[in-house]
Amino acid sequence: MSSTAIVTNDATALGLLAAILGFVFYTSNSKHPFWTKFYKYIPALLMCYFLPSLLNTFNIIDGHTSQLYFVASRYLLPACLVLLILSVDLKAILSLGPKAIIMFLTGTVGIVIGGPIALLIISAIHPEVLGVTGPEAVWRGMTTLAGSWIGGGANQAAMKEIYEAGGDIFSIMVTVDVIVANIWMAVLLLMASKAKQIDAWTGADTTALEALKDKVEKYHAENSRIPSLNDLMLIVAVGFGVTGLAHVFADFLGPFFEANYPWTQDYSLTSKFFWLIVTVTTIGLAMSFSPVRHLEAAGASKVASVFLYILVATIGLHMDVSKLADPDNLWYFAIGIIWMLVHASFMLIVAKLIKAPLFYMAVGSQANVGGAASAPVVAAAFHPALAPVGVLLAVLGYAVGTYMAWMCGQLLQIISSPGLVG
Repeated sequence: MSSTAIVTNDATALGLLAAILGFVFYTSNSKHPFWTKFYKYIPALLMCYFLPSLLNTFNIIDGHTSQLYFVASRYLLPACLVLLILSVDLKAILSLGPKAIIMFLTGTVGIVIGGPIALLIISAIHPEVLGVTGPEAVWRGMTTLAGSWIGGGANQAAMKEIYEAGGDIFSIMVTVDVIVANIWMAVLLLMASKAKQIDAWTGADTTALEALKDKVEKYHAENSRIPSLNDLMLIVAVGFGVTGLAHVFADFLGPFFEANYPWTQDYSLTSKFFWLIVTVTTIGLAMSFSPVRHLEAAGASKVASVFLYILVATIGLHMDVSKLADPDNLWYFAIGIIWMLVHASFMLIVAKLIKAPLFYMAVGSQANVGGAASAPVVAAAFHPALAPVGVLLAVLGYAVGTYMAWMCGQLLQIISSPGLVG
């Protein structure tokens, strides 16, 4: 199909996206007062989505005819997930104590059931929200939000593909994601400033946190290093090697279930992409018990982040920002706010019941909702040495995000079934 866009060469399009990402990262780390103030209110991640979307909105690049997203989602996304998950240190996470894990999993459960609850409430008030079917159905867009709020950007992209969410509804949900998640993060940072009062109210014992600070500082001082060319080549080998192997499994399992168990289509088991993501997640977890996990010290997650941001930019090419001006989209923000309130309520109630320190509640929540990009920020609000703990729990989110977001998607699909809500 021919395109009327100005740029039709994907190599040129990739160059534009790379320039945009370079511009965003350069300015977001600038000390210039203008950029400091700008990024105080506008998250850099949103700009990585938004600026490429302008290329599509103004027909500079036709995101629907470009193959960049296909390449990024099939090659870069699986490699990204492998490199993020292989650094999971289950022993270190368990050493945080059961309360840290309980609070993290409470946050995950709050997201899984919060989405369906929010959809039920809004559909009762405004039934038209369920009126759209096909790729632009609201429940499909919500699955991408579940992926983001449990695992992060990589899982968000995975849910978009698994549940075949359309570009318009995804574009709306990205905006809901950024705005609602950042409001909640601001609330957590405010609570962190009053941690002593809140812990006194819950009766939490915070003595273990002091020992944890010392342990975290010692670990990172002993293990981090400047990556060599050998390190970087090994990181690339692991990322793309596992991706290639996962494609072999996916190419077999998807058609196998489709031919022999067609009814499993409702559970995404006939989707090659589903098996691709599940396979790389599983292999990544297995690698976390092997010496391969030490590649994280050489920057495996940083390489993964490069892949992830390229993917983010290609997703932006599918957005049409003019759709965001529709007043009906306010209902989607209502869904996001109710969803987050359910999650927050679960976290606060359980924290009170088990007398968990506010640190575990705040970081456990942000490890779900914000992922590795912002969980360290919330952790560092308690103490700079605790920032890596935020990364540790966020990486656990990458590991469970695929499974739990998929489960949330199944619940949302059930709720949206004809005749269930009327």
